[in-house]
Amino acid sequence: MAQKGIREFDAKKMLARWLSDFADIQYEGKVALVSPETNLDQLPKKHAWLKNQKLVVKPDQLFGKRGKNNLLLLDADWNTAALWIGERMKKSVQVGKVKGELTHFLVEPFVPHDKEYYVAIRSKRDGDVIYFSETGGINIEENWDKVKEIKVAALEDAKVDFLVEKLNLKDPAETSQVVNFLTGLLSFFRKFHFAYLEINPFTIKDGKVVPLDTVAKLDDTAAFECAEYWDGLTFPAAFGKTETKEEKYISQLDEKSGSSMKLTVLNPDGRIWLMVAGGGASVIYADTVVDLGCMKDLANYGEYSGNPTKDETREYASTILDLMTRKKHPKGKVLLIGGGIANFTDVAKTFTGIIEVLTKYKDRLIDHNVRIYVRRGGPNYLEGLEKMKRLGKDLGVTIQVYGPETHMTKIVSLAIEDLEIERGDQ
Repeated sequence: MAQKGIREFDAKKMLARWLSDFADIQYEGKVALVSPETNLDQLPKKHAWLKNQKLVVKPDQLFGKRGKNNLLLLDADWNTAALWIGERMKKSVQVGKVKGELTHFLVEPFVPHDKEYYVAIRSKRDGDVIYFSETGGINIEENWDKVKEIKVAALEDAKVDFLVEKLNLKDPAETSQVVNFLTGLLSFFRKFHFAYLEINPFTIKDGKVVPLDTVAKLDDTAAFECAEYWDGLTFPAAFGKTETKEEKYISQLDEKSGSSMKLTVLNPDGRIWLMVAGGGASVIYADTVVDLGCMKDLANYGEYSGNPTKDETREYASTILDLMTRKKHPKGKVLLIGGGIANFTDVAKTFTGIIEVLTKYKDRLIDHNVRIYVRRGGPNYLEGLEKMKRLGKDLGVTIQVYGPETHMTKIVSLAIEDLEIERGDQ
């Protein structure tokens, strides 16, 4: 599962549109997103409520503790809100250890309330876990001992009687509303392939549940199934991270393709470079590098999958090899061309595109002392692996080739031993 954060704006729009399909919940979802391109003078024409309600304004850029960082405006009219946004737009701020530029703000109605609740749902291997507390809000971490943990197996629903017993709330009316909300929220969470969903806090106002602050992550590998429900949302970069030219190029390639291509540059000076097929495999390879104590040497994270064309694979490989061979390391580098056993991706075809690029970069690969480790299985994998073996002889570059008889991540430990990297808690 590849977890990717989404904006609070998108999470609340999804809740407003779909939650009522799963529970008797009426959440209007009055939210407006302000970016550098937004005309603040025109926005109230699109959202009339901006002019007739008190408002909340906060950055919407995948970071929390906005109140504690003085980045939250409460109980404001539209003129005050617009001025507050204008003063902070494109300004650099420090949030914890991360420094970044403010570019997106969420505006929504201010909801006076007395009681705050906390709920979060996290997806795990054998099911989902609901976390609930009657004392939500900014101090939830300090009051974690009051959070109830409710496990729901993968093939089970959260039954009403089961939740009533687990929550053990004293007020019957309150119990009915909260249980209705949680059962619907879990169904919503599963239907649209969330990996994590936190609403802290939510309140009950005039008999209606109102989510006040939301954090959400989706399993982006489910895009093919959920595109209709996700309604064109994009996955923003983490706060403080600016996409490189190469990352933007792969993102554009991904948007135009029916396949999936992702690239995140972690350390351009790193010695371990990944070219991994499959979203799940990409996570496993990166985790294995970290588990073996070589996090600082991990140069990139990414994946190509969904049977990309030879041209798409060639463009993806060219981008990685160009990045990899810009700066030498005295002890050389390794390229891991890995993956699981493909279901429908033609290994020989995708390897053809990769081989063309490796051939083009022959001199740079030799000059940078790059060693290559390959492990793959799937349709036509024997043909693909044989091509890789011949390539190593033709190029004069060390290429070790393994098939599905070898454990998927074995090439990681082999590469680390080859590089003689000093492992440690990095």
